[in-house]
Amino acid sequence: MPANRFYIFTLILLSFLFGYLTYLIFKPFISAIMWAGVLAIIFYPVYVFIRRYVKWKSLASLLTIVIIVTIIIGPFSYLVYALGKELRAVTSYLEVGELTPLNDIVRNPTVSWMLDKIQGALGIHNVDIGKLLVKNITIIGKDLIGRLSDSARNIVLALINFIFMVFASYFLIKDGPDFMGKIRNYLPFSDTQKDRLVQQVKDMVISTIYGGVIVALSQGVLGGVTFFALGIPSPVIWGTAIAIMSFIPMLGTFSIWGPACVYLFVQGAVVKGFVLLVVGTFGISMIDNILKPLIISGRTKMPTVIIFFSVLGGIKLFGLIGLIMGPLVVALFISVFEIFRNIENADSLQADGPDGEE
Repeated sequence: MPANRFYIFTLILLSFLFGYLTYLIFKPFISAIMWAGVLAIIFYPVYVFIRRYVKWKSLASLLTIVIIVTIIIGPFSYLVYALGKELRAVTSYLEVGELTPLNDIVRNPTVSWMLDKIQGALGIHNVDIGKLLVKNITIIGKDLIGRLSDSARNIVLALINFIFMVFASYFLIKDGPDFMGKIRNYLPFSDTQKDRLVQQVKDMVISTIYGGVIVALSQGVLGGVTFFALGIPSPVIWGTAIAIMSFIPMLGTFSIWGPACVYLFVQGAVVKGFVLLVVGTFGISMIDNILKPLIISGRTKMPTVIIFFSVLGGIKLFGLIGLIMGPLVVALFISVFEIFRNIENADSLQADGPDGEE
């Protein structure tokens, strides 16, 4: 093997080796760093605004962090407290082993008639679908609440991750542009390709984070307030569920407020059901149709099916932060692949010559 090939092979081998070791070193902090990156992107405009009046980058970054921490410790602390309180109530409710609201729906004459017709059509006999449904939902609910409770109990780990997140956010906000400039210099692309890649990443970040997080928070707040005003139990849980489901294409927020409407109508609360239907249709769901186009404004938008699977796969791989990181990673892959495709097309045109002949 020639010396230069051996040199390149050794360089690639060492790069992979030390790259993997570096990954293992940072692995315990990946979640905190990812959240820090999201916060840095969301609050970077605040940092830019503060820099107009503050000369020192360190002080401007520190003031931005103070704002971030205040927002998190203030409203989000209350949200976590209220969510924990409602989760404990739901846990106690599930421990009884009987879901009264669901039982009421199943025992409703109209619903019972529909279930009987379904059983007859499927040829199912001597099986109470209603009781079976209640039993399985109770089991699933207990398992889900147990997982959430186990996560909530690990307060020390959450506090440590929060400290690391704040620490990383400070440096990402202060040195973010310089850091991204160095990464840009390491990319083996032309300036035009780098500009295209940076622009595509910016578009996807704005589409995913601004167009996702802001819309989700708005829908969650409106949904939670509506549930509270209508006297529906656990409004914080439902508002949080609406915000999370906002990220899931095709299912969306309707998967939460839609069944709630059905429940209210079945229970005879027609006025409340109608109010929730109107707010859900022209309020909660309409936010997505109004805010997202304003925020995205013709920027890069991946097909719905790709977003759907990238969100689900991102959650499985990264946890909750996968709601954002999943689509972002896929967008980066598509952007880099597009650059290679353009390079291949350009090489092909050069090889064929101006007349398309070799």
